[in-house]
Amino acid sequence: MFMRIITLKDMTKAIENKIGLDRRQAEKLAGFIMDVFGYESRIIDNVLNPEERQIFYMLQAEGFLTAGREQTRLHDGREWLTYYWEMEEENIIRYAYNPPSKKGDSKTISTTPSPQTIYDSLSDEIWRMRKSIPGRGYPV
Repeated sequence: MFMRIITLKDMTKAIENKIGLDRRQAEKLAGFIMDVFGYESRIIDNVLNPEERQIFYMLQAEGFLTAGREQTRLHDGREWLTYYWEMEEENIIRYAYNPPSKKGDSKTISTTPSPQTIYDSLSDEIWRMRKSIPGRGYPV
C-alpha cells in the first residue's frame, strides 16, 4: 500500500486546521515534529525529553500520533520493551486537506469517543458488577 509522504506543509496545515494554532505557531510545532521524525514515520520514545513527550501526548489526543510498544527477548532470556511513536499519516492528510468543522458542530472529526459517550454506553449490569469487585474501593 502506498502512503503519501508527510511534508512540512502538510503537517503545518493539519495543525492549523485541527488544533487551531495560527500559522507561525503551527509552523514551529510542525517543524519540531518533522525534525524529530526525520524521514521516518516511526521513532522510539527514548529520543524525547519529558517536555517533548508531553507534546507528543497532546498530538496523540488530537489524532496525529499513536504510541505503541514492542517486546523482544534478548539472547540471555530477558525481556526488553521498546516504546515508540508513529505518525498517523492518513489523519494528518485528512486534517490538512479536509479541515474538521468548528468545535461543537456535529460533523467535527473525532478519533476517540468522549468520556461521557463511553460511560453512557455502559449498561447498568456492568456498573453493578464494577461495584461488587473487592479491592476497587467500592462496598461489596
